[in-house]
Amino acid sequence: MYRELIGLVERFGRPRIGVVGDLMLDRYVFGDAERVSPEAPVQILRAAHEETRIGGAGSVVGNLLALGARAAAFGVVGARDEAGTDILRRLKTAGASTAGVLRLRGRPTTIKTRFVGRAQHRHPQQVLRVDWEDARPLDAAAEDRLLARLAQFMENAHALVASDYNKGVLTQRIMREAVRLGRRFGVPVLVDPLKGRDYSKYRGATLLTPNRLETSLATGLTLGGPGAVRRAARRLIDGLGLRALVVTLDKDGAYLAERGRGGQMVPTRPRPVYDVTGAGDMVVATLAMAVAAGATLLDAVRLANVAGGLEVEKFGAQTVSREEIVGELLSEARRSGDKVRTLDNLLADLGRHRARGETIVWTNGCFDVVHAGHIEFLEFAGRQGDVLVVGLNSDSSVRAIKGPGRPICTEEHRARVLAALEAVDYIVSFDDPTPRRLVEAVRPDVLVKGEDWRRKGVVGREFVESYGGRVVLAPLVKGLSTTALVNRIRQNPPPGGGAALKGGRP
Repeated sequence: MYRELIGLVERFGRPRIGVVGDLMLDRYVFGDAERVSPEAPVQILRAAHEETRIGGAGSVVGNLLALGARAAAFGVVGARDEAGTDILRRLKTAGASTAGVLRLRGRPTTIKTRFVGRAQHRHPQQVLRVDWEDARPLDAAAEDRLLARLAQFMENAHALVASDYNKGVLTQRIMREAVRLGRRFGVPVLVDPLKGRDYSKYRGATLLTPNRLETSLATGLTLGGPGAVRRAARRLIDGLGLRALVVTLDKDGAYLAERGRGGQMVPTRPRPVYDVTGAGDMVVATLAMAVAAGATLLDAVRLANVAGGLEVEKFGAQTVSREEIVGELLSEARRSGDKVRTLDNLLADLGRHRARGETIVWTNGCFDVVHAGHIEFLEFAGRQGDVLVVGLNSDSSVRAIKGPGRPICTEEHRARVLAALEAVDYIVSFDDPTPRRLVEAVRPDVLVKGEDWRRKGVVGREFVESYGGRVVLAPLVKGLSTTALVNRIRQNPPPGGGAALKGGRP
């Protein structure tokens, strides 16, 4: 699964994706909150610095840009206020099209100011949020202007995201026309809905992405378990004529339901949650990218789970890049024990690691009967860089080196034991008497062998050092070797007449 998802990210390309919805400016005032005011029972925040980011639908735009899309924003800001000018400037600087953003007289730009305090200089926590906004629905004239610009964009779009924060932009008419334009031009319309009870304006959308609370409010059902989630999803799909629905369920992952098909839970890896702000924006942006790339909805949701999980590990609404997602998928694959590679697949993965600036370490051996000496050696090798690749002698290669009685364990079993070790990231087997061909293909930054190879000569040393790589000799654990262990076992058959090791197999 992880290989397919990595391939999906690498097929993203640069789709044209529009985002229509409520643009806003997020301001963060950071400081230390270490005492209570003598004037009232409230905390005093000693301000240290301030940050400003684009929020609301603008956060979705930022996520799409970080994922490589050609994103276009559609919404409104104030005609003369500084916040509106700031939003437009930031969108343009980031690379978004702002031709669809209206500047309206008499309507201020939405601003959310969050005051964030640290106690004893530890992790920041919100202590207060202040909102400046006019959430009245757009008038007919503004709707006309916005829809004219949206219609022009949709002729050559790959996807449209509607980001509804209930600030007046996504009126019944705007949503109805957005869905109609999507059907006319074959453009999927994905909706991140508001928190409310009436979802009728989303009727006919391609995909809706409510969270647990939003789904409960919209259906009147308490989502206490999988059965309730399934019933709520079916109610929304049937009632609104949706193609599909993705209910995000925080630590439980997401539930995908498609029209005419059964639904399914898509789990996510448990991880420390630092701040859930912006997670929904990241999820819908990733879904839009995946759908635009032609992915199945199941793969799109799997990928969105990963991206949303990375976002909640950050403070505030922040972007997640393709490189971060690929790195997380590579880590997930290794955590799952999916470490054995063909040479071609290995080189592709190592290229991704190198693109992230990571150091590649190589070592090799038979690793027949793994013992404490092997463990210490591999842990030492792993500490020499970021990614440890183990070249594993095949069964025929071991026999050629050790004789007809070896290996004791098959190549498959030896690889499985190595894959269970945290220090090992990838395993690739080879039939040759030496790993020279693989070393030259991998081009490691660091080559590690045991200290006993100092006199014998490390295969590949000259090649690795020719391009500036390092060769490191690891200390050995005295008294431990596979050959000595095998000989000891053969000389001491088990009691009760059990067979000793013969012929290279137990």
